[in-house]
Amino acid sequence: MCTLFRPYKFAPMNIAIYGRTGSLEINGYVQQLVSKLESMRCKLLVYKLFYDDICKKITFNSDIRLFTSYEELNGHTDFLFSIGGDGTLLETITLVRDSGIPIMGINLGRMGFLSSIQKEMIIPAVEEIINGNYLINTRSLLHLDTDRNIYGNLNFALNEVTVSKKDSSSMIKIHLFVNEQFLNSYWADGLIVATPTGSTGYSLSCNGPILTPDSENFVITPIATHNLTVRPIVIPDKSTIRIRVEGREAHFLVGLDSRTQTIDSSTELIIRKENFNINLVQQPSENFFTTLRRKLTWGLDFRN
Repeated sequence: MCTLFRPYKFAPMNIAIYGRTGSLEINGYVQQLVSKLESMRCKLLVYKLFYDDICKKITFNSDIRLFTSYEELNGHTDFLFSIGGDGTLLETITLVRDSGIPIMGINLGRMGFLSSIQKEMIIPAVEEIINGNYLINTRSLLHLDTDRNIYGNLNFALNEVTVSKKDSSSMIKIHLFVNEQFLNSYWADGLIVATPTGSTGYSLSCNGPILTPDSENFVITPIATHNLTVRPIVIPDKSTIRIRVEGREAHFLVGLDSRTQTIDSSTELIIRKENFNINLVQQPSENFFTTLRRKLTWGLDFRN
């Protein structure tokens, strides 16, 4: 769901900036962003590891604060700007969590489904956001429960939960239940449970369907299945999914977005919808379908 915001007055905003270590090209765009935000009287919070990398390459003309955790952002931040690609933006989810802080992704990577602001549009995009001309796009998440609580309080994912074999060994057997009803035993390299947001990620590369962000579904997509008639399936996101894994090897991998843990075959996985959402900033001129056409080069046909 998208909501349009417009300002009733101008007030200095608290803007958090998150990024990975940068190249010379990235530093130029970071300088553009910092200078523009400072010119609009924003108060800046910069992720400490990112600041340590750029502090000698970027000029700051105002006092900044550093942050490393969710607690330092929650209640003190109006927006978080993610500088990089979709992988960088996914990393911010563990910092934002349930705070509701809107995330604006500046795409310096390749595909950029989530990081929707192109690097050439940094200045006008910042002006629109600070002036209140933006949309909030609400995205659902997945929640993972295990008896050993392997991810602690970071047991959620915006894109997908992935179960996969640990190395190049033989395939694994994945037993999957939906609301305690047996669905299938997958002989495969792994299995993806994706949100609508994640349907354009790893699941898509495994021939999963594309879902609109507001579709309120999960996608279950096998990875290199040995059962040729098995296909991805879409289920309501009110469902609870239970997974058990067996195979010749005693251990397998469980991933939440880009975070991965090794667990043994005695561990059962319970997956459901998380009870909070993530807010992504979107320009009013953009929507999910324009992003699909641009990123997947739909419409590049001489007949169009």
